[in-house]
Amino acid sequence: MKNPNDNPADPFKKALAEATRAMAANGDLAVAYSIDPPGLSNDTARLPQVSRRMTRQEVLLARGTADAYALRTRFHNESIHNRYMPDGNEAREIYEVMATARCEAVGARAMPGTAGNIEAKLEAEALVLGYDKVTSFKEVPMPTALSYYLRQVATGREMPSAVNNALSQWKTTIEERSGKTFDDIGSKMTDQTEFARFARQLIDDLGYGDQLGNDPDDTSSNEDAEEAENQPEDASDPDTDAGDTSDEDEDQQEQSDDTEQSMDQQQAQISMDESEESSDAQEADAPDGEPPIAPPVPPVSDADPNYKVFSTQFDEEVLAEDLASAVELERLRAYLDQQLEPLKGAVSRLANKLQRRLQAQQNRSWSFDMEEGLLDAGRLARIISNPTTPLSFKVEKDTEFRDTVVTILLDNSGSMRGRPISIAAICADVLARTLERCQVKCEILGFTTRTWKGGQSREDWLQNGRPECPGRLNDLRHIIYKDADAPWRRSRPNLGLMMKEGLLKENIDGEALEWAHKRMMARPEARRILMVISDGAPVDDSTLSVNSAAYLEKHLRDVITMIEKRSAVELTAIGIGHDVTRYYERAVTITDAEQLAGAITEQLAGLFDNDPRVSKRQAR
Repeated sequence: MKNPNDNPADPFKKALAEATRAMAANGDLAVAYSIDPPGLSNDTARLPQVSRRMTRQEVLLARGTADAYALRTRFHNESIHNRYMPDGNEAREIYEVMATARCEAVGARAMPGTAGNIEAKLEAEALVLGYDKVTSFKEVPMPTALSYYLRQVATGREMPSAVNNALSQWKTTIEERSGKTFDDIGSKMTDQTEFARFARQLIDDLGYGDQLGNDPDDTSSNEDAEEAENQPEDASDPDTDAGDTSDEDEDQQEQSDDTEQSMDQQQAQISMDESEESSDAQEADAPDGEPPIAPPVPPVSDADPNYKVFSTQFDEEVLAEDLASAVELERLRAYLDQQLEPLKGAVSRLANKLQRRLQAQQNRSWSFDMEEGLLDAGRLARIISNPTTPLSFKVEKDTEFRDTVVTILLDNSGSMRGRPISIAAICADVLARTLERCQVKCEILGFTTRTWKGGQSREDWLQNGRPECPGRLNDLRHIIYKDADAPWRRSRPNLGLMMKEGLLKENIDGEALEWAHKRMMARPEARRILMVISDGAPVDDSTLSVNSAAYLEKHLRDVITMIEKRSAVELTAIGIGHDVTRYYERAVTITDAEQLAGAITEQLAGLFDNDPRVSKRQAR
C-alpha cells in the first residue's frame, strides 16, 4: 500500500541518479539533490532540488544538469586539460567553458536525447541572467557566447531563443576573429588533446595569445631551459682565458684566490663552531640517549592552540578582480544595481543619517568666555551696551573623533545566496562610500571555500590514509573586495563578484575572523572596528564529517572571545535569519533581509556614538 507521506519525486530522483551513473560510465559517482548551487566535485554530482510537485521546469533542469555532469565525467581527462591550461585569467575562462561545451557537444552527437535536456538547462540559465532581453555585446560575457557558438557549430542544432539572442551579440565578432580555425571542428571534438590545441589557437585568434604561456607541445624550449640551469654561470673557454691573461694577472688572481679561500675556511670554521655549540646546547637539554628536542611548532590559531588544519597548501587570499574579468565584473555590478534599485533610496537615507552623525563628531567645538584666545565676535554686543564688560575670547577644543578604520567581513556561503547576499553587497558599497566622505578608512572582505566537499585538502587526506581528527579539511578562499587604502570608485565593480554563479560555497567563520583581525591589527589607525555579516554558524561538511560536531563552532567562539576580551578591535555582528547573539556580545539579529540596511547603519553609528575614549572624558 502506498504511504501518503512518500515523496512522489523520489522514484524520479532514483531513476535519474542511476541514469547519470550509467551515462558517466562511473558506478561510484554520487548523486545528490540540494538547494545549493549545482556542482561537480570529488565524484559527487550535486543536482537542483526537485519538489513534490515535480514541475516541468524542475524536471528538465535536473535532467539537463545531470546529463551535463555525466558527460563531463565520461569525456573529460583532467591531466590533458591541465597540461594545455593557459596562464592568464581571461584565457583560462575561455578554455574552461570550451572544455565543458566540448563534452556536452560530444554527448549530444552520440546520444541525441541528451541534447534537448542540456538545451533546456542552458535556456533556464539564460533566462535567469536576462539574456533574452540583452541588446548589446557588453551585456553578455564573451566566453559564454563562445561556448554557445561551439555547441551550435559542433552539433548543427539551433539554440533556444534566449541562448540564441545572447549568441547573436558576439557571433559576427567570433566568426571574423576565428577565421578558418573552426574548419573541420567535427574531427577534433572526440580527441581531447587535439581539441585543447584547437582551443589554444582560438584563444590566440580572439586576442588573448599573450596569456597562453609556454606551448606544452614545444619540448625544445624546455630542454634549452634545463641545459641553461645545468650550465655553470661563469663557464668560459679555458684556452681563451690563458691566451688573454698575463703572468702578472695570473699572480694577482692566485693571490686573490688564496685570500678568498682563507676567508671561506674561516667562515666555514665559524659556522661549524656555531653549529657545534647549538648541537651541544640541544644535547645538554635532551635526556640521555634521546634525540634533541625539536623546536615547538607554532599553533595554527592564536585563539585556540588545539585547533588544527590538515593542509594550508591550497588556501588562497585573492583580490576580487582576480576572480573575474573586468567585463564580467561590470556586468555583475550592473545586475546587482538592477536587483536592488527599489532599496537604494532607503539605504541612501540611512547612509546620510550615518554621515551626519560622523560629521557632527568631527565638527570644530569651542570653549567660550576664556581670558585669552580668539576674540569672540558674537559677544561684542555686550561691550557696546556695557563698556565696562571685559573682552571675551574663545579657544578651539581638541576633536574627540579619532583616526578610524572599519572592516566589513561578509559571509560568502551558499546559504547567503539570493537576496541576502545582494543586500549585504549593496549596503557594504554604500557604507564604504559614506565612510570615505567622512575620511574614515573602510575595508570590505569576504570568506568562503574554493570548492564543495573538501577540495584538494580532502584528496590529500584520502591519499594519506585518512588519519583521524585531521582538523579543518577544506580549501579556504578569502576575498579582498576593497582594501582599506583603495578609493571607493576603483573598488565599486568588485562587489558585483558576489553575484557570480558558483562563488558562494561553505563558510569557516573562525579562521576568516582571525584573518580579518590580523589585517586590522597591522593598520596604523588608532581605532579599529570589525563588523561581521553572517547568516549563522560555520558549516563545512568535509570538516564536520571527520571531527566533532562542534569543532568549527568552538573555534569561532574562541576567536570571538579573544577579540572581545584581549584585543583593541571593537567587534560587532549582524545575523541574517539566525541568532548570532549567542556568539557575539554586541550583535543584532534580523528576520528579514530588507532590515539589513538599517541594522548595519544603526550598529555602526552606535559604535561611533559610544567611542570609549569620549565616554571616559565625559565621565571626568
